[in-house]
Formats: sequence, C-alpha cells, structure tokens
Amino acid sequence: MKRMKTVDCDYFVVGSGMAGLMSALHLASYGKVIVATKAKLADCNTNFAQGGICCVMDGGDTFDKHARDTMIAGAWLGKSPVVHEICEHAPEGIHDLIDCGVKFAKKADGSWDLTREGGHSARRIFHAGDITGEKCEAAMIRRLKKNGIEYRENTIVIDLVTTRKLGMPGANRCLGAYVMDKESGEIYAIRSPNTILATGGCGKVYLYTCNPDTASGDGIALAWRAGARIENMEFMQFHPTCLFHPQARRFLISEAVRGEGAELVDKRGRKFMHKYDPRGSLAPRDIVARSIDSEMKRTGDDCMYLDIRKKGRKYLTERFPNIYAKCLEFGIDMAKDLIPVVPAAHYTCGGIQASTDGRTSIEGLSAVGECASTGLHGANRLASNSLMEALVCARLTAARLAAHPEAKVAVEIPNWKIGNAVPPDEAVLVAHMWDEIRRLMWDYVGIVRTNKRLARAAHRLKTLRREIRDYYFRYLVTPDTLELRNLAVCAELIVKCAQKRRESRGLHYTLDYPRQSKTAKQTVIEGYRG
Repeated sequence: MKRMKTVDCDYFVVGSGMAGLMSALHLASYGKVIVATKAKLADCNTNFAQGGICCVMDGGDTFDKHARDTMIAGAWLGKSPVVHEICEHAPEGIHDLIDCGVKFAKKADGSWDLTREGGHSARRIFHAGDITGEKCEAAMIRRLKKNGIEYRENTIVIDLVTTRKLGMPGANRCLGAYVMDKESGEIYAIRSPNTILATGGCGKVYLYTCNPDTASGDGIALAWRAGARIENMEFMQFHPTCLFHPQARRFLISEAVRGEGAELVDKRGRKFMHKYDPRGSLAPRDIVARSIDSEMKRTGDDCMYLDIRKKGRKYLTERFPNIYAKCLEFGIDMAKDLIPVVPAAHYTCGGIQASTDGRTSIEGLSAVGECASTGLHGANRLASNSLMEALVCARLTAARLAAHPEAKVAVEIPNWKIGNAVPPDEAVLVAHMWDEIRRLMWDYVGIVRTNKRLARAAHRLKTLRREIRDYYFRYLVTPDTLELRNLAVCAELIVKCAQKRRESRGLHYTLDYPRQSKTAKQTVIEGYRG
C-alpha cells in the first residue's frame, strides 16, 4: 500500500481568525509554522466583528473596573484571576495589532476615540469604524504573507492523532492531525509536537445565527474526540440585535450602536428595556436577548427595533458607514427609520477547558480564542472581550510554547483507513440531518429552556449521532460529513452541560430552575474515552 503523505512542522495552527493568526505570527521566529483553515484565510468570525476590542487605556478607567464589569456580565462565574490577567495584558495585544498596521480611530486631538458598549461602565472599546474585525484580519493576513508563514486554505481537519488512539502507553499526547484537501480530496497527516486549535465557535448549531458557515464547532469536537475536557457549553450567547430582513443573512447591528445612544423599542417606538433592567438598552447581552425574546412572545411580533434616529444622518454615516450602507441596501434608513432586530446565536462562551496560555488536558494540544474556555467569559461574554481574549491568549500561548521547545515527533502516523467505505450517493441525508439538528437546538435549547425540552433534544440527538456515525463509516468522508459530525457533537455537549446546570445563570435560563445558585460552579464534561 502506498504511504500516506506526512508533513512535519514545529507548530500546527488550526484556524485563521485573530487567535490563530496571532499565534502563528508570534511563533514564526521559533520554528516552522503551518496554518490550516478550511475555507479562505478571511472566512472567520473575526472578519465579521464590527464593534471593537476592549482595552483600558484611558486615565479615568482601570483594569479593576474592566474586570468587575466582566465578572458582573458573566454572572460571577468567571474565574477572577483569569479575568484580571487578560484585562491587564490587553494593551500588549492592541500594540501587536498596531504593529501589524491596524489604524484604530482617533479624535481630532490625537487621543484614542474609545466607544462604549452594553455592560461597560466606561468607554474602553478600540475600534476602526464599524468594520474593526475586517481591518484587523486584513492586517494580520498581510503580515502573515510578508513573513512567509506557510498557510493551507481549503484544508479541513478530520481528526487529531493522539498516542492513546495509536495504542501507545503513557499519558495521552497529541501528535498532529489527519487533514483533507477539500479541492483534491487528498487525505494526509500534518505531524507536529504542538497543535494549536483556534477554530472559533459553533454558532451554526442553531437555526438562526450571525456566524459564518465555517462556525461548526470543529475544534471543540476534535478536542473532545481526542479526550480533552470540555467546559461550560451551556452558555451560548445570542446577540440581541441581528438585522431582521428576509434578504439579510447574518448581519449584526453592532452593540456599539446602542453604546452610542440607540434605544430598543417596539413597533410603535415605545421603549421597553427599563422593564427588565435599570441599565435599559445598555444592559448585558444575555438580559437584552431575553428581554427582546420576551417582548416578541408577549406581543406576537416577529421582531423588535433599534431607534437611533436622534443622532442624525451625518453622525451615522461617519460613525457607522458600513452598517448604514447595509441597512440602506434593504430599504432601511437609520436616520429616519426604526431598525428591525432579532436575537441570533452569536458566541460560544464555553469550549475546550484551557488556561490563559492555551494548555488543555492533553499534552501537545493548545486551544485559544472562541473554541477555548479560559474562564474569562463566565456565564455570559461582555461585549468586545472576545478579540481581547484572542490577542492576549495567543501571545501567552506562543510565549509558553517558545520557552519550552519540543523535539519533532518521531512516531510514524498510520495511513488513513478507508476500510469498505464507498462514495456517498445520498447527500440529501446529510443536508436533512444538518437541518434537523439546527432546528431542534433552536426550538429546545434556545434562549429559554426547560427540562422537558432538553430531554427531547437529548433523545433525538442520541439517535442522530448514531445515524451520523453509521453514515460516516459507511461512506467516504466529505467536508459536509465532517462538519455535520462535529456539529452533532457540539449540540450534544451543549445539551449535556445544560442538563447538569440546575439553576439559571447568565445565558442559561431555565423555567424549571429560575433562581441563581449561591455558589458558582463550572460545568465540566470529560473527553471521549472510546
């Protein structure tokens, strides 16, 4: 039998958002880096981020205030030492982006033009207009290419290779991964002593999401199958203000719009947020999303609205040019019309249990960014803390790995086994199972949950996982099959975590346990041991 191709590197980074690219940029001078991404480099959540990046730089603000806001938003489930560490390292991350060429907005006097978002007690959001993520992503990609770092687009990871899977004695260790070239269909191995997962979240597990199609939870599922611990998956953040229009796919109305004075109103222009929280429209996302959901159910309306008409056209076109133009495409003039919005799945607050410097429960495997659960976000992510976490943890992870270089992996990775698999002949089955998972998660494991809904979801997911497993081994793997497999794992992990939490806290709200427990505890799921 012909030997499968094996490619060696010192650092194998999976994912091309801010966490992945920053990890690669920091590691490039310490050894050979390969970045793999399953679409194009820019096809990631970072590229869609509008609002900005949290960082205390103003003399009237403090790290302690930022940390307290983060803990409050996270319903005190955040890990306080982690929260303080990441907040205090944020300025270094901002300077990393400036070094890449990102030009953050400044005022006429040359000072930073910081904005404010829901849950923040001060203006501490760095932004580059209303396409901050896009500008950061473009700058990092330019630097990646300038530095000659190897990257492989349209490359999807099938599974991680570990010593346990190879039947080797001793502690479980990651040795690299089997990957597929989506264009040629070739399956080969990338072998590395250091694999860094930076694959983002799993927003596509829900029917309505503002995430790109790539957000199928690949890294979380890969890590779980390899045996890594997973944490707090019940906390899926729903962004409260996704544009509601039949032709608008995944377009967010940034939280910064509320930060600059927009109010949430019903179709008659009446404010309603004061009924739910004294902070009104600037309450944290979990509260705002539940409030909108409650108003929609109470009134029977399809959406609620944002009202920022008082700011005027000149201000809106200068501060939010991209959002203004996109709304105008759909016949909505922010300067004179109410903006229709609904909640949509947005951010995975849990994920692979990891330290701030990327350590997971498996040697040789690191996790950074949205796929990791460091303890920063707790039960609900504070607005614009995600890119800050990605910057800081990428830097800390790279520093740890560079300080303790590992010898190249000497183990021969076996050929990928095809067995008796044949080419798939009914792709409709994959599409149907994908759609069923997303619908049942939206209906049963959404913004408001109950024991009965979770039990129904768990029962159906168990059957679907069995059907997907049978399909996976019966037919040759395809990118769609791999994403479906990962999506199903993440859905099941969300349900299992939700069933273990007997309280309402942050993003996890259940009618059966409406009160918050006095003691804040993490929900931990052990990795697969099969």
